[in-house]
Amino acid sequence: MDSATPSDSASAVPAFRGGTPPVRPDIAALAPYVPGEQPQGGRWIKLNTNENPYAPSPAVSEAIQQAASGRSLARYPDPLATSFRTKAAELLGVEPDWILCGNGSDDVLTILVRSFVGQGESLRMPYPSYILYRTLAGIQGARCHEVTFAADWSLGTSFTAARDGLRLVVVPNPNSPSGTVLPKAWLLEAAKELPCPLVIDEAYADFAETNCIDLVRQCEKVIVTRSLSKSYALAGLRFGFAVARPEIIAQLTKVKDSYNCDALSVAAATAAIADTSWLATNRSQIIATRRRLEAALASLGFRVQPSHANFVWCTHPEASHRGIYEALKERGILIRWMNFPHWGDGLRITVGTDEEIDAFLAPLTEILGRLSAS
Repeated sequence: MDSATPSDSASAVPAFRGGTPPVRPDIAALAPYVPGEQPQGGRWIKLNTNENPYAPSPAVSEAIQQAASGRSLARYPDPLATSFRTKAAELLGVEPDWILCGNGSDDVLTILVRSFVGQGESLRMPYPSYILYRTLAGIQGARCHEVTFAADWSLGTSFTAARDGLRLVVVPNPNSPSGTVLPKAWLLEAAKELPCPLVIDEAYADFAETNCIDLVRQCEKVIVTRSLSKSYALAGLRFGFAVARPEIIAQLTKVKDSYNCDALSVAAATAAIADTSWLATNRSQIIATRRRLEAALASLGFRVQPSHANFVWCTHPEASHRGIYEALKERGILIRWMNFPHWGDGLRITVGTDEEIDAFLAPLTEILGRLSAS
């Protein structure tokens, strides 16, 4: 066999100096997911990325220290995160083999899309909602079929309609950016009607009155995903999980990275989910502040969507939403201005501490007056 000369090899590689590297065409054309601003310097009040404003359970630090002691980190972690699955299964009323763990719920969502949706096939999602779903479909070379929410944030029959190539449907519940929830009974009927699995993304479910974990037993097509970033104050750690029938979990396990959860995150997540009293206290604090924030915004003339999450979605009939966002940013306060084509724009405000919310509300009257007059 003739070996290629250096010049032959070089000529076979497309040149891309200053241009697009020779990736797949659908990747080159892909609009990347853009997360909320994460400033690394200065003093900011961050109410833009739905982080928990409080420190996690003290048990988390203790678990991390223990997991990092001795030669523990010299060895590979448990590939199935057995300690977490065991504790989570006990609390959720399932068996450990009904749970798949991931490096944040985004990792779990990636595994799901890779497992079910092939090139040229379709993923369905509501609009507006979490735009990462669209990005994940694009990475697969798949189509994204978006069904627009009604004005009351409900979904009609088109959301459950059969479609050629439809392989997965994803719905966040509570939804972002609206903080609204779809009724559990409606979701169960939707799952039964759909020709493919229904993923219910419950990243914010701990702040709502209900959740859909029990639907996994009632319908084999239901998959529920959860995150420890929000209600457990572990956004910096990265840990999430899915709950589904064991036969589904077995297939998803083939797709995940061998060690997608490190030893520290497994130990911390296990300690966090076990501290149920911490969760109850934190949840109560955030819900109380959320209600106060909603009332204050309404008194300032905002149209406020009642929230079931740790953030509030609102619009103002007179002032520029982008102008409000920019004026607050100048004062070191970050909120999220979100603009959805063919839908409109608005403001999503994370529930911070009471002190942070006071600091956010204080300049709003002056900002609104100035913007309304301009």
